[in-house]
Amino acid sequence: MGQITLSGVTKTFGATAVIPPLDLVINDGEFVVFVGPSGCGKSTLLRLIAGLEDTSAGKIMIDGADATDQPPAARKLAMVFQSYALYPHMTVRKNIAFPLKMAGMDAAEAARRVDRAAGVLNLTAYLDRKPGQLSGGQRQRVAIGRAIVREPAAFLFDEPLSNLDAALRVGMRQEISELHQTLKTTMIYVTHDQVEAMTMADKIVVLNAGRIEQVGSPLDLYRSPANVFVAGFIGSPRMNLITGEAAVQHGATTIGVRPEHLDITADGPWEGQVVLTEHLGSDTFLKVGIAGIGAVTVRGNGEDTHRPGDRLRLSPQPGKLHRFGADGRVMTA
Repeated sequence: MGQITLSGVTKTFGATAVIPPLDLVINDGEFVVFVGPSGCGKSTLLRLIAGLEDTSAGKIMIDGADATDQPPAARKLAMVFQSYALYPHMTVRKNIAFPLKMAGMDAAEAARRVDRAAGVLNLTAYLDRKPGQLSGGQRQRVAIGRAIVREPAAFLFDEPLSNLDAALRVGMRQEISELHQTLKTTMIYVTHDQVEAMTMADKIVVLNAGRIEQVGSPLDLYRSPANVFVAGFIGSPRMNLITGEAAVQHGATTIGVRPEHLDITADGPWEGQVVLTEHLGSDTFLKVGIAGIGAVTVRGNGEDTHRPGDRLRLSPQPGKLHRFGADGRVMTA
């Protein structure tokens, strides 16, 4: 079991509210990603759940029990940090087993758990090596193994892939997703990378200045952003956000359209000039300057032959234009 409920949870430092009163339910077995820009409060919120920070107000319930004032060790949660924090003089086996040894667990049961975790993480062949003999991805798996053997109610990941290069990040992202499918244990994952959030999460929590802007599945947030902040943060490349006369014509303060929802057509309402092209194999991204609107990004196929200086016309796809009011929130009528 691993349901976590936050009710009015608040964190203040002096007169500054880093986390204003916040409510959130994380269901048992969910993979929930906290995402937002640097300084949005996502790591602080994770540390409050872990018990590494004291809450200033509100309640944290874990499986129906009040854990607000419990020390971290009593919460049955396992945390994986950016830093692997492995003991360089210990073998992989001893590193994974270390929390069990500290808890005084029977040696036979500890060995069983270590072997099981190593099997799940494809580390069996490396159990007698030391961390210095492993790649960055393997070291991160050892750190995850050390969390698995505790058999926690939930795993808490604080930007665990930040220290890896791009190729390793993709591989580890897939491995953590597969691990969740295997263990079916609640996982909370903090990242500033919205691509990680979109590809890994069952549920995304978008944070901004300590406040929850929107909660939903990746597709919910992609298709129906609640406000301008979420619209501009979720999606890669980001949504084109347009103000001025073009927005007023649609009865809005801001209109948004994703690069993949702009079509190059002979009679499109927006005429502009290509100022930049980016060829990425399967996709081509065009940056198009449009008078009265500014620069917009268009996603085309990999065979697109437009070059800087070319003129073209663009049409937003029907039903794909998002309208936002003066308060920044989506307009539904």
